[in-house]
Amino acid sequence: MSDTPEQKPQSAPLDYHEFPRPGKLEVRATKPLANSRDLSRAYSPGVAEACMEIAADSANATRFTSKGNLVAVISNGSAVLGLGNIGAQASKPVMEGKAVLFKKFANIDCFDIEVDEADPEKLAEIVCALEPTFGAVNLEDIKAPDCFVVEKICRDRMNIPVFHDDQHGTAIVVGAAATNALLVAGKAFEDIKVVSTGGGAAGIACLDMLVKLGVKLENVWLCDLNGLVYEGREEDMNPKKDSFAQASDLRTLDEVIAGADLFLGLSGPNVLTPDMVARMADRPIIFALANPTPEIMPEAAREVAPDAILATGRSDYPNQVNNVLCFPFIFRGALDVGATEINDEMKLACIDAIASLARATTVAETASVYKGEQLSFGADYLIPKPFDPRLTGVVASAVARAAMASGVAARPLEDLKAYKAKLDSAVFRSALLMRPVFEAAAKARRRVVFAEGEDERVLRTASAMLEDTTTVPILIGRPDAVNARLEAAGLSIRPGVDFELVNPEHDARYREYWETYHRVMARRGVTPDLARTIMRTNTTAIAAIMVYRGEADSMICGTFGQFSWHLNYVTQLLQEGTMAPVAALSMMILQDGPLFIADTQVNQQPTPEQIANTVEGCARHIRRFGITPKIALCSYSQFGNLDTDSGRRMRGAMELLGSRAPDFMYEGEMHLDAALDEEIRNRLLPQSRLEGAANALVFANADAASAVRNILKMKSDGLEVGPILMGMGNRAHVVTPSITSRGLLNMSAIAGTPVDHYG
Repeated sequence: MSDTPEQKPQSAPLDYHEFPRPGKLEVRATKPLANSRDLSRAYSPGVAEACMEIAADSANATRFTSKGNLVAVISNGSAVLGLGNIGAQASKPVMEGKAVLFKKFANIDCFDIEVDEADPEKLAEIVCALEPTFGAVNLEDIKAPDCFVVEKICRDRMNIPVFHDDQHGTAIVVGAAATNALLVAGKAFEDIKVVSTGGGAAGIACLDMLVKLGVKLENVWLCDLNGLVYEGREEDMNPKKDSFAQASDLRTLDEVIAGADLFLGLSGPNVLTPDMVARMADRPIIFALANPTPEIMPEAAREVAPDAILATGRSDYPNQVNNVLCFPFIFRGALDVGATEINDEMKLACIDAIASLARATTVAETASVYKGEQLSFGADYLIPKPFDPRLTGVVASAVARAAMASGVAARPLEDLKAYKAKLDSAVFRSALLMRPVFEAAAKARRRVVFAEGEDERVLRTASAMLEDTTTVPILIGRPDAVNARLEAAGLSIRPGVDFELVNPEHDARYREYWETYHRVMARRGVTPDLARTIMRTNTTAIAAIMVYRGEADSMICGTFGQFSWHLNYVTQLLQEGTMAPVAALSMMILQDGPLFIADTQVNQQPTPEQIANTVEGCARHIRRFGITPKIALCSYSQFGNLDTDSGRRMRGAMELLGSRAPDFMYEGEMHLDAALDEEIRNRLLPQSRLEGAANALVFANADAASAVRNILKMKSDGLEVGPILMGMGNRAHVVTPSITSRGLLNMSAIAGTPVDHYG
């Protein structure tokens, strides 16, 4: 028999924490350290210059170090959620997790610091001593009432924000949920009776916040393990509880619950019974936030009060009250304006921003994470989801504005609108690059028809267009299908009110459409019967007819099916004069900037003239994004070293371009490494006309272009804008089935830009 102890199988959470390397965090350098020059700047002697600048003016620490984007998550492990007083070291996985959330949701760097100190005053001294290192402090999982002592000392002595998330983060999210719950219930803060269980840090902070929002102090009834907090009670009292003591002969939760409009539970399982719920006010609001088992299960509450509005701390029920909706973004705004504290004005601004976001239309990125859930404002959607990408821009900018208005911003921002746009661009990677296109589109009012109007991505795009742009969406689809999918997606827009809907099965213009199509195609094998069938069944052809007849300015199709199939109908109707498909251009947004790829779709084996036209088209479109084009003609051959088909065609294109004398940088034929690395290129061709790395790659065949595009998407986390159909005067664009709603919105802005912006 073996003396080796039997190994128990680990759970998935333990594997997550242990492999492939222990823990959830690492430290990475943000500056190069590749040679002696870098070393001399990072450390001695160059580092002395930064040190002297900070010694002269401590504010320079945010210029020359990471302090301005660095938060300390500090705990002594005395009140870890659901685990109790487990000690500092055992709390480390939780604190690491908190740091990961800061980075994920707001790109804030964190050090988790676990301090083995139970005395609150000594703990506060340790925290205060860390001020030179950090831009802000997040206190976490410190038991009450010690947490009140620690926070007060730190706030009084430190000149950076100190925020106890268990108190204020919970209070902010509860405040946002309560704001919207009262809207749904048709009630007001100043009129409601609040009954709360749990006299800990979070419970007290939530009640303080509800009072700030308008609840009358005399209408707040706080209960804890010893019953009602009443005047004269001596057992388990502290100054925070004293402020909510009632002058009453009632003593238990059961006695005070009658007529309550809002129950706030931050205590333990099954504290609230169905009988108690039945005695609450009409349309009761029940926030049962104990984890993992709430004060009452939602099913039990709804049995006696079907119209109850419920929230829990659990992710498997609607309205999860989760601090992650607050703390990353309130810190983001506070850090970015150099706030010296997080005050009530900033907290209230955070509440208002979170609540208003839940009332807005849900974006597609959120819907894709929470598939199958109803994400439209109402009793089951009081607060946004944690993965709503708009939280950063909306909440952080509201907090920054409040910090500046209340006078606690040491580095006030000059342009809040630009600040919000910068935050959005960090989440929506296409936002910054697409801004010139959206600005150009905003100056016009173009009509864009979507061939696949029943697709949820298109419906979400139409909703976003109506909110964010002046472009008018037209959708082709069956009314019953469109309305059903709008309802399922929780979108408030409606056909005939917010957008035009073309019903392919019944439209008053049907005869005009098929006759127009037949007239164009009569000598290309299309009979009247075939024209009638196509105008009943082919939504791409219908969209093209609308553009042809001037009933729309541009069309977008291709969310399903083959690119070439859609392109066929586009060219049948919209190719005329100098307008003809030249190439498809995709902008790939990578970590180090954009890279344009052509031709991914139109020409499988382009001729030299087609390649030259593609290069010129690329230059025009790249400039639309405010970028100077630097185009490389890519081939297996490199500067004439091989007599290959692709090399010959590229050399022919280079000759044509030379005769046209274009006003942009281009070079070829060359390998990809030479295109992207100036040092390699100069070794091969010192007199190259291209400077730096190319930002556009034009290939000799669609296979190569498409392969590079897909590799960048799948292996380099590249985000695609496009494909943009060049040469059609912005009258048509054929996308690919993998496009997202955000991609369609970007394409709608491109389609919504007047043709004179193309250069």
